[in-house]
Amino acid sequence: MIMFIKYLLFILLMVFVIGAAVYSLSSRRTSNPRDKGLKRSVMNVLLGAMLITLALISMFLFHGSTVNIIVEAAFLVIGAFNIFSGLRSYGYYSRTKSGTEAK
Repeated sequence: MIMFIKYLLFILLMVFVIGAAVYSLSSRRTSNPRDKGLKRSVMNVLLGAMLITLALISMFLFHGSTVNIIVEAAFLVIGAFNIFSGLRSYGYYSRTKSGTEAK
């Protein structure tokens, strides 16, 4: 069961990395500021999920080291912040009109 969880976390990690790369490239190619913001916010959520997945993988692979626990906690906090800020900016950009800022 533990091996299944490790493989599942690795597959999720790869999905998040590929998704973040795709949204990063597509946000750089778009010229509309609203679409650029939407794609960057989705990329931010995917990067946060990737950091949380890395922390979970580290929890399953390495046990008990103080440095490891500090790194895992940092990844969890930064990942949660990325997800929160990505969702917040996604809400902001989805409420704005195309090409103009919300007032």
